[in-house]
Amino acid sequence: MTSIVLDSPASRFGEGNTPFLSPRRVAELLGVTLSELAALIGVARNTLAAKAGARKVDAALSPVVRILTMAEEMAGDERRAAIWFKHQPIPGWAGKTAYDLVREGKADKVLAYLEAVRSGVYA
Repeated sequence: MTSIVLDSPASRFGEGNTPFLSPRRVAELLGVTLSELAALIGVARNTLAAKAGARKVDAALSPVVRILTMAEEMAGDERRAAIWFKHQPIPGWAGKTAYDLVREGKADKVLAYLEAVRSGVYA
């Protein structure tokens, strides 16, 4: 039996041969430390490295990866998406960036904003 590897945009954020996301890869793209990433996604720093915490980290990282993937599709480049994520204020959120909103637990608001932009609502 052969295994099939799906090539999705988010697969770049994978953790080697595991089905989990790589905190290190996301931290490198965003230019933050693992401690800063842990604070961003609301998990303990030690949880990022613990194999037992892989599912919890994966669930916490998933919205960030979805946001970065959607932003990359619109910006055309992962670096531009990371810069947007960290530095571009989102209209209607008092100058807050996607980074700020994710840190506040509002990743769903960022995803909704990106969906609206992709649909042409804010174009």
